[in-house]
Amino acid sequence: MHLQHIALAIVVAVIWGFNFVMIKAGLDELPPVLLCALRFFFTAFPAIFFVRPPAIAFRQVIAFGFVMFALQFTLLFFGMAAGATAGLASLLLQVQVFFTMLLAVLFLDEKPSGWQITGTIVSFSGIALVAANMGEDISVLGMVLIIAAAASWGIGNLMSKRLGQINMMALVAWGSFAAWPPLLLLSFVTERSAWSLENLSGLSWISVASVGYNAYPVTLLGFAAWHWLLRRYPATTVAPFSLLVPVSGFASSALVMDEPIYLWKIGAAALIMAGLCINLMANRFATASR
Repeated sequence: MHLQHIALAIVVAVIWGFNFVMIKAGLDELPPVLLCALRFFFTAFPAIFFVRPPAIAFRQVIAFGFVMFALQFTLLFFGMAAGATAGLASLLLQVQVFFTMLLAVLFLDEKPSGWQITGTIVSFSGIALVAANMGEDISVLGMVLIIAAAASWGIGNLMSKRLGQINMMALVAWGSFAAWPPLLLLSFVTERSAWSLENLSGLSWISVASVGYNAYPVTLLGFAAWHWLLRRYPATTVAPFSLLVPVSGFASSALVMDEPIYLWKIGAAALIMAGLCINLMANRFATASR
């Protein structure tokens, strides 16, 4: 990967890591589905007035918006509301790396090298170290929902990869446009108590900031950049960058929400970084070996 593209992937990972703090803050005042619906409403508007629909069938846009946005983030938000810290949620969602790599091997005929597999194992050992030390920071329901969200992300990555050369900003904007109406309807049916004028008028600036951060830097810019990278490089090269998300998530949680940083967290972050470096240098290592 070019150096500037590596930097772009790292910036996206940092933005996404901090987002778990913003989600947790938003869930203090807004129910999960309504927060998700508002996120994609503001991602779509006003962007769709300035960006033409992507040059694919609109049913593909709807399918992408449903899987990558509506399904993934509804599951994630419900998982966090069910009892998961921001740091742990940022960690568990990165199981999507392994879903993405597995699906790329099964359906795109991508062949990860031995070095890439080694890097993935090293990074996964960092995730396992965190999981082994989390204690009571998550419920069983929360864990299942977040892992299901990770599977949805992996499927969305595969869908993006198979769409061909399209305008990724347009796909994100119009995919968000397809995602928010069913979410808003679902929220109205299941979360009607949150729709009262009293509740909505009492929202703080933190909730507004949560929705805005989720909509613009995280979704509109972050996902457009991420899927642009997926179009340019193999999924097995791009996906491991998301392993930096829990590093950013833990750091953000510690700074903003006073979640403690233990020695094992530093060790886990080091393993994740080492695995990513091995993955990035895989081609050079293979060439040197030959």
